[in-house]
Amino acid sequence: MAVASKKIPAPNEVTVRTALLSVSDKTGVVDLARALHEKGIRLVSTGGTHKALSEAGLPVSDVSELTGFPEVMDGRVKTLHPGVHGGLLAIRDDADHVAAMSAHGITAIDLAIINLYPFEEVRAQGGDYPTTVENIDIGGPAMIRASAKNHAYVTIVTDPADYPVLLEELAAGKTTYAFRQKMAAKAYARTAAYDAAISNWFAEALDTPMPRHRVIGGVLKEEMRYGENPHQKAGFYLTGENRPGVATATLLQGKQLSYNNINDTDAAFELVAEFLPEKAPACAIIKHANPCGVATAPTLAEAYRRALACDSTSAFGGIIALNQELDAETAEEIVKLFTEVIIAPSVSDAAKAVIARKPNLRLLSTGGLPDPRIPGLAAKTVSGGLLVQTRDNGMVEDLELKVVTKRAPTAQELEDMKFAFKVAKHVKSNAIVYAKDGQTAGIGAGQMSRVDSARIAAIKAEEAAKALGLATPLTKGSAVASEAFLPFADGLLSAIAAGATAVIQPGGSMRDEEVIAAANEHGVAMVFTGMRHFRH
Repeated sequence: MAVASKKIPAPNEVTVRTALLSVSDKTGVVDLARALHEKGIRLVSTGGTHKALSEAGLPVSDVSELTGFPEVMDGRVKTLHPGVHGGLLAIRDDADHVAAMSAHGITAIDLAIINLYPFEEVRAQGGDYPTTVENIDIGGPAMIRASAKNHAYVTIVTDPADYPVLLEELAAGKTTYAFRQKMAAKAYARTAAYDAAISNWFAEALDTPMPRHRVIGGVLKEEMRYGENPHQKAGFYLTGENRPGVATATLLQGKQLSYNNINDTDAAFELVAEFLPEKAPACAIIKHANPCGVATAPTLAEAYRRALACDSTSAFGGIIALNQELDAETAEEIVKLFTEVIIAPSVSDAAKAVIARKPNLRLLSTGGLPDPRIPGLAAKTVSGGLLVQTRDNGMVEDLELKVVTKRAPTAQELEDMKFAFKVAKHVKSNAIVYAKDGQTAGIGAGQMSRVDSARIAAIKAEEAAKALGLATPLTKGSAVASEAFLPFADGLLSAIAAGATAVIQPGGSMRDEEVIAAANEHGVAMVFTGMRHFRH
């Protein structure tokens, strides 16, 4: 049953006489409190915040003066009291509320400066179960929600970044209704994201991948100029996941990344992370979230050149991801072609100097590589709903490959198979990837027919061969990967026609025997992985 409104119009301006400060993040709080004190505002505070303000020489009352009750249970109970919540929730123009305040000695609180225990930080740092639970704030969210509900009379500020804006608003000692509304909206968004982080942690800790209620929260990192297209609005939000990548990277130079830049850069870095840096340098070049070239080599510069050779036309204006520190030699190669973004675990000073010659080129340093095996969540919206799944953290090295043909692959073919399958995992379905000697030879992405993907990849390989002046395309003698099973022999035959001698695919089609028979007929080696990698 809905609660009836008192129907009392909210005043436009409210004079701030008493402020309650209770913060975990004490950034700027002493300076803010000093400015509030200079405006004649009474300061009331709790625990560590009270100590910080007192040590700064500010006159500040302890919250126990409002409650008449001391902090107990190691500070777990200090603000959960009518003396606090009555002061936050009272309707100042309601006679009954005013009478209750007078009868019980409740002081009106006009301004609440509150932020929460660092639950998200503790979780990201891998805190143990008891420590993480102890960092679930109870009193803070309760006060924030109470203040936000009563924004007709109370100003709630939860973000230290808003302290300067608050002081501007308080130039005459008052806050406007529009400002209080804005702060209330931010406050509810903050508690929602906080609760989302807690509920998602519980789901993870209790091994409940699909809980009854799923909430995904984030903090706005930046508002973007537009979304995928200029008529769409967009923002970049951080979920707090401690995973090296575009969300946590440092922008060393270049203009703001666009929505499409971020999407493509994430795809590129997640792909290149499949290749261990201690094994070999690797480079992935992405265009429209699909790889147009991937390679490993003895040096990073050579890996870039080999990746570029797969499809130098599509690489124009693309995203380059590296699995090792960007060095000057590789940087010199990259700046020869127009590139939107470079992302790498680190960047040498010499490489920075080279890239600086292209001031619009975005350069990102992540501090590390994401672990492809680490579980996580992936989500996308549909009309009226949210699709959530666990991250595709399957890796071909962890699979038991089954040889299903009369001829087993050679050692080199097996390496090329694994390489191609790693790349195919990051290609939009239907996906076909040819690879040879640690280098993609042709990539077919996102076609409705797998046969068409095989043909397009072969055509790309032929075009690359012409550009490089090669007598034959690199698909000759290559391994080919399909990210899902080959439903008919026609896709296999197209790959064989392009020159593939070995095939890796999940298997599981009703016509597997037909496909295996075609492979045997042409002397092609084939292995099944038992795992598919659809990517839509």
